[in-house]
Amino acid sequence: MQQPLSTGHGAPLQNSSTAPERHQQMPNKASLAPMAGQYNFAYYQNNYQAPVHNIIRPPLCPTSLGTPQGPGQMYTTLPLGPNLISARPQLDPTFVSAPPQGGYVPSGGHYPGQVPYNVPSQSTTQGIPPHSSYPGFSYHPAMPAFNTHYNAPLTSQTVHPATSQPLVGVLPSHVKPLPETVQRLSQASFQPYPAGNTAASWHPLPGASMPAPTNPTAAVSSANSQTSAGPPLSMPHNINQSYLPDRAKVATLPVVGAPLVRRQPPLADPSVSTSASPASASGAQEGVDSSSSSSSSTNTSLPNNYDALEGGSYQAPAPSDPHPLKSTKPFGYAYPTLQPAYQNVVSPSQSVCPPTGPGYSPGPQQFAQPFSSVNQLSSTMEGLTFRNNRKAEALRQVSLLQERNILPPVPMLSPQSNLSPELKKLNCSPDLFRCTLMNIPQTQALLNKAKLPLGLLLHPFRDLTHLPVITSSTIVRCRTCRTYINPFVSFLDQRRWKCNLCYRVNDVPEEFMYNPLTRSYGEPHKRPEVQTATVEFIASSDYMLRPPQPAVYLFVFDVSHNAVESGYLNICCQSLLENFDKLPGDSRTRIGFITFDSTVHFFNLQEGLSQPQMLIVSDIEDIFIPTPDSLMVNLHESKELIKDLLKVLPTMFTSTRETHSALGPALQAAFKLMSATGGRISVFQTQLPSVGVGHLLSREDPNQRSTTKGVQHLAPATDFYKKFALDCSGQQVAVDLFLLSGQYTDMASLACMSKYSAGSVFYYPSFHHIHNPAQVEKFQKDLKRYLIRKIGFEAVMRIRCTKGLSIHTFHGNFFVRSTDLLSLANINPDSGFTVQMSIEENLVDTSIVCFQAALLYTSSKGERRIRVHTLCLPVVNSVADVYAGADVQAITCLLATMAVDRSVSSSLSDARDALVNAVVDSLSAYRSTVSNLQRSVLVAPNSLRLFALYILALLRQQAFRTGTSTRLDERVFAMCEMKTQPLVHLMLTIHPNLYRIDNLPDEGSITVGDKAIPQPPIMQLSAEKLSKEGAFLMDCGSVMYLWIGKNCSSNFISEVLGFPNHASIPQNMTQLPELNTVLSQRTSSFVSWLRDSRPFLSILYIMKDDSPMRANFFQRLVEDRSESALSYYEFLLHIQQQISK
Repeated sequence: MQQPLSTGHGAPLQNSSTAPERHQQMPNKASLAPMAGQYNFAYYQNNYQAPVHNIIRPPLCPTSLGTPQGPGQMYTTLPLGPNLISARPQLDPTFVSAPPQGGYVPSGGHYPGQVPYNVPSQSTTQGIPPHSSYPGFSYHPAMPAFNTHYNAPLTSQTVHPATSQPLVGVLPSHVKPLPETVQRLSQASFQPYPAGNTAASWHPLPGASMPAPTNPTAAVSSANSQTSAGPPLSMPHNINQSYLPDRAKVATLPVVGAPLVRRQPPLADPSVSTSASPASASGAQEGVDSSSSSSSSTNTSLPNNYDALEGGSYQAPAPSDPHPLKSTKPFGYAYPTLQPAYQNVVSPSQSVCPPTGPGYSPGPQQFAQPFSSVNQLSSTMEGLTFRNNRKAEALRQVSLLQERNILPPVPMLSPQSNLSPELKKLNCSPDLFRCTLMNIPQTQALLNKAKLPLGLLLHPFRDLTHLPVITSSTIVRCRTCRTYINPFVSFLDQRRWKCNLCYRVNDVPEEFMYNPLTRSYGEPHKRPEVQTATVEFIASSDYMLRPPQPAVYLFVFDVSHNAVESGYLNICCQSLLENFDKLPGDSRTRIGFITFDSTVHFFNLQEGLSQPQMLIVSDIEDIFIPTPDSLMVNLHESKELIKDLLKVLPTMFTSTRETHSALGPALQAAFKLMSATGGRISVFQTQLPSVGVGHLLSREDPNQRSTTKGVQHLAPATDFYKKFALDCSGQQVAVDLFLLSGQYTDMASLACMSKYSAGSVFYYPSFHHIHNPAQVEKFQKDLKRYLIRKIGFEAVMRIRCTKGLSIHTFHGNFFVRSTDLLSLANINPDSGFTVQMSIEENLVDTSIVCFQAALLYTSSKGERRIRVHTLCLPVVNSVADVYAGADVQAITCLLATMAVDRSVSSSLSDARDALVNAVVDSLSAYRSTVSNLQRSVLVAPNSLRLFALYILALLRQQAFRTGTSTRLDERVFAMCEMKTQPLVHLMLTIHPNLYRIDNLPDEGSITVGDKAIPQPPIMQLSAEKLSKEGAFLMDCGSVMYLWIGKNCSSNFISEVLGFPNHASIPQNMTQLPELNTVLSQRTSSFVSWLRDSRPFLSILYIMKDDSPMRANFFQRLVEDRSESALSYYEFLLHIQQQISK
């Protein structure tokens, strides 16, 4: 029903001057073609111009570069399959099944068999075979695997360890457990399970019927933590379904004042759409060129799927290098085995290629001497001495039971590796790319001996103050492994460079010989790409399968009675009005709004209307879009209508009595609106969904919150939200969830919509605009950050590593398109990812290994960009060196993400046991390497001295604690945070920092702007460090506690808090007043500095001994004993007892 908003919710339609015949017919389930048609190539060619940025644009050198080749023609039409993968293994039909009929079955679950597309280098139009647009695999054991579109052989295959059969695109259900040396009767460790996130298997709902599969090869693995080899999944899920209508349905407009309903439509043949699919849009290839250059107008092998997007299935043509490395040489040939400064110089007669390696100066000089002067040799010797001293300190034995004060007084930094100083200067920042072991073991056996996990922690889209941005028609990449050129490659001469991952020798493109910074020619080793480990490229049209999408935002608001009572809608609308002009985007930005209770409400904001119109759809069993072309509107063209809507929206539902929530149908409607373009859906929910598809029932028993037997219902109750997220991911749509509720809302089920679509989850328990002002303030600040922060669309990320290393498990919010390609419909600067790795081949022929993460995304301004991070680490052959480079914080964060998966797939108690055993195994393995130790002594290397403390703190967090009353939603949200938070923020959550601030010292202060920020020392988390005469601030990341001692100085209380004495401090104080005193300014500047170091607001609770927050404060004193947890000393005794068994 259409109605002006001024009439109020449910009011009849006012008289309109529009001719009546124009309202006689309304499409009941209209096609989305009108919207999709706006995004063809001709439209962009005529209406879109790339913005101009402060980027490096190398001028052409006419004497050397010649005329540059123009970019190829852009794709105009593509198949609609949401995830095209190049090869598919033939699975046993026993393991293949269609989704349950009783579950989530969207309409339009098929795609056209023949869709024309234009090849940039050809003028002919070809058809895609029917099977190739389906997101599955095909494989025949008797023949090599080929790309199903161009018959290009795949560059690599994974071989099953038991059957020796190649596995193409099959993800394993196994996670390698942490090795152990001590035999115990009952031992828990991180091992595979047949269900849950790690195993990535699908399970039907009880009683759901399973029809025979129509396409038995459509098996796609999609777990949040994926693996790269293993048996087929037990219940693959067909994600190649969408909500797109299969036919046009027309219905007569109902009587004014009644909700819109659908009449039975006539049958019609499905039409074939020729618009570009958002699913294929991020299939912009990151490995398409037939040479080192990524831009060429003569390419004939072009990517057409997600795997080829990042170059995974690209088969390079025959090399043009006249002197390639012989295939008989082992990998790592000609790489140094000693430190670069001690390399022997090879004469020209001994080798075709000069002695090179990442430690050498990458200049074109062919036979440079290792030491040009005595000063250089002395400098090298001093660096070696420094590294030896650092190694000795890292390996210093620490007796954990005797040394209590092991916590450093300043924040811990990432440990240093054994790299040369020259390579360290070029290496990637640990804030972006961090490894659990800064010294990589030479073999898997050595890694097993150390009993430490090997993994990577990434923060790829982090906000940076300095980021080199390069635009060039040539993006230089390895022809074999598709690695981007980086500071750790070797230049054999001016014309050739050797890849640091696969060791192939590549040609240097002519354009790359010119340096835009120095404006000189013949110095490719001085290019910005080779001087910085983090760099961003402006990608050409070769990296697009459709024109870059615009920024599209859809807001879905819960307006039931519970939502109106919480008062969140007024805050949302006010924040949108305040930040309206700051939303990331350009002139093409689009926006839309949906509200829902027991029905779904749409808002017509088409330009030309005098006021917004509401359209109510009550048929939630089979939701449809009443006017597809006027609900998502241009942000700038309909600016005034949008503002009018935001002003009246909070008051429209104030008198509602509707208590039901039809979240599922509202999500289906949102998908229909967004699937044509992709974008971001922001969902605001305040209660348990109660009607329509996806409805949920309460599963929490409040009497079981503190049970020690086992926590139930950590897994989702229905697969609707997971399947919905997969459909969204296939159409480049991410879903962000804001949950504002004081009641149980089944976070375990609802969070799936964000987990598998690369979205974010925000949780505000007990939210109320009057009764909980602290949560209101946090929601306001978080929402502002959310609305204006940087965003990337239709992104994919691939992590490459040196030959011999392999990635087997990913953790975070994403969908795995192929074995190593992460699909990220949206990417934001506040999300992190974790990766588990293993050593498949011995690294004896190389002294360093490298890891490279490449993130291909579309900016909010419509630019296709590639952000590349490269990390270089040394290879060591002794277990002592492995321990010396152990990063205890990175290890703890990796184990936390693994424990989350274990909790869901097995049980919480099993995950807790595995965390304890990780400490037991590592300290036991270290003990075996140390001689002359008494049996009763518990020792650890200095690098791991905090390992036991961090694991104990992890066991006492909301995600894993037992014996303490913990709401199920709060526990699940804590687990979500463990999987997605970057390391620096996650460590604050695990082990908070405690400061005494009633007398802040001047020494050690830092200057930020014009303010001096005091730096008090970090204290141990124990009550014995507290004093009734002091004031102590505990920084837990998302929350801060300021505990005021009973006998705290009245001068501090009056000058900082503004109250005369301790007794007058109120119970619910959550802000520091701004007072014109020196002590107040120093305290406020320190607290503000801590808050500003994180993206979202930290709630500050100021409390006394009788405060209701007192229990939360003392629960986080992890070194003390509590009713349900051991003290740190008791935990150490338990570890020692386990080791001595």
